[in-house]
Amino acid sequence: MPAMEQTPDPSARSRAAAGTRGAAGSERVLRARTPDDDGLIDLASDDRLGPAGDGRPVEAATAAEPGVVRTITLSASPGSRGGAVLGAPEVIETLMDTARSFVLDTGLLPGSVATALAAVDILQNQPELPGCVRTRAKELASMARRLGLETDDPAGAVVPIVLGPTGAALRAALIRAERGVRAGCLRPPSVPAGRSCLRLTARANLSSDDLAVIRGALTAVAEMKVTM
Repeated sequence: MPAMEQTPDPSARSRAAAGTRGAAGSERVLRARTPDDDGLIDLASDDRLGPAGDGRPVEAATAAEPGVVRTITLSASPGSRGGAVLGAPEVIETLMDTARSFVLDTGLLPGSVATALAAVDILQNQPELPGCVRTRAKELASMARRLGLETDDPAGAVVPIVLGPTGAALRAALIRAERGVRAGCLRPPSVPAGRSCLRLTARANLSSDDLAVIRGALTAVAEMKVTM
């Protein structure tokens, strides 16, 4: 597998929209060079934003290492659907022509590509957004801790509120819904037994009014937990 490095390519957008070879869903393609090592980094469930929303490998300075191939999701922060593989031309050719049994689909719908590319444009034009997301996520985590709720120190946008029993998480989900807060409710087998939780997702544009609504919902969840 050839190694690669990222270089700007003005034709990447048109190739991605047409479903042809390249780094679909990105405005950069990866040029091959002679490798010493190979590697695959799966970013589909990465929990770190990186300095510019690029994820853990960029933050760890591994994205530019020889032989690295990245798989990414387009259905989370980009607000699109599906995913993409960022690799050298030989990698993309292999996936498209001889490795179809390993992938669900080798071409995204044009609308999905357009949505993903629009997200890339937003990140490039507003590079401060990932930092805003991290700030809001830390504010949510601090808010939860002050209310006596268990959470983690977020490295990305997701802030888990651990409630323990499945029943407690389901009741908390009803409380937050009644108070106008959207949050995932994770239960086994998605999480270990006894670790059911709400999953808040921070946004860069959360306002003070939004935070007040979330605080009210978390306060009610904390009160519910105390009475259990």
